[in-house]
Amino acid sequence: MAEFKLVGPAREYLPTYIEALTRGWLPDNMRPEAADEELQWIAADPDAFLASQVDRQARWPPIMLPDGSTVRRLPGFNLWMWDGEFCGRIGFRWQPGTEDLPAHCLGHIGYTVVPWKRRLSYATRALGAILPDAWAEGLRYVEITTDPDNVASQRVIERNGGVLVDEFLTVPALGGTLKRRYRIYCGDRMP
Repeated sequence: MAEFKLVGPAREYLPTYIEALTRGWLPDNMRPEAADEELQWIAADPDAFLASQVDRQARWPPIMLPDGSTVRRLPGFNLWMWDGEFCGRIGFRWQPGTEDLPAHCLGHIGYTVVPWKRRLSYATRALGAILPDAWAEGLRYVEITTDPDNVASQRVIERNGGVLVDEFLTVPALGGTLKRRYRIYCGDRMP
């Protein structure tokens, strides 16, 4: 097995990304249908799908929420976890000039690891590797949310310096569910 690293989405990595989708990995845990949508998009236009993974100017169409409503896209990008095959995805999104996020956006960073690659510290390593991108955008901190019972994700965040800020209910469009919000501060930008 190759060494773990983050890679930009590219055609050379696409076959095992497709394999992960067909094996049941969900790229969006709030919208299970997203896996089938991505498979259809890749089949129809793989280059457009790959281009959509990096959208630093928020030029792609609006985002569909679980209730079917749409919201303005934020600037952002995804990187893929790779160890010789696709392992998961980590994404970073932001609003230029502020740490604030709209209520429908549950954090600056989101990540997911394929089930057969969990417990290998890939999420922890990916989160640590993407934090410099947040600092490069001028953010003093990033916020990451998780379910209260997702102890594994909480450990990933805490191992990267995350501190629990609060618990809150998501907006109705996201189901009004309880979440925990963590912050990771940039070392030289701590309050």
